[in-house]
Amino acid sequence: MTLLQPPPRAIVIGASAGGVVAVRTLLAGLPASLPCAVLVVIHLPRERPSLLAELMASAAALPVAEAEDKQPIAPGQVLLAPPDYHLMVEDAGHVALSVDAPQLYSMPSIDVLFESAAHVWRHELLAIVLTGASADGARGAVAVRHAGGRVWVQDPDEAEMPVMPAAALESAGADAVLTLRQMIQQLSGVCR
Repeated sequence: MTLLQPPPRAIVIGASAGGVVAVRTLLAGLPASLPCAVLVVIHLPRERPSLLAELMASAAALPVAEAEDKQPIAPGQVLLAPPDYHLMVEDAGHVALSVDAPQLYSMPSIDVLFESAAHVWRHELLAIVLTGASADGARGAVAVRHAGGRVWVQDPDEAEMPVMPAAALESAGADAVLTLRQMIQQLSGVCR
């Protein structure tokens, strides 16, 4: 049974503590033919350059890059938020980077990405909340569901840090609570 009918146009993913491994596992399981744009926020130290794009690209079949301001959004492409910038969806075709204030001490912020994506893609959006030790992503998950989008939350029992999935569930509920393996199975079905 697929949870993704109709298929989403875009997928936004948020993770914090334990998120590097979780996101890398998820991206490694996605087929190169995935027809959705994928935008990812992982909380990062603000003062250091990130090697996340290289790390994720080494595991993923999809092309992975750190987002640049005004960069076009393309299906089948993964864009990562750079450290010390909020990644936002400016319109259906472009991202924007922002230096607005941190949200819940986080920059990049999952809430900022999810809220901007919900405004643009509405019912065509899938948001995924993964492991983490803060409530970032909960407010964004509410915005996604209010706009008609779908929200998946990593099973808190599987998450390395269950605080973030639990906060999203408490605030927004979810269309599905899944393990990473179940998410990969569902997302792979989009390409059949």
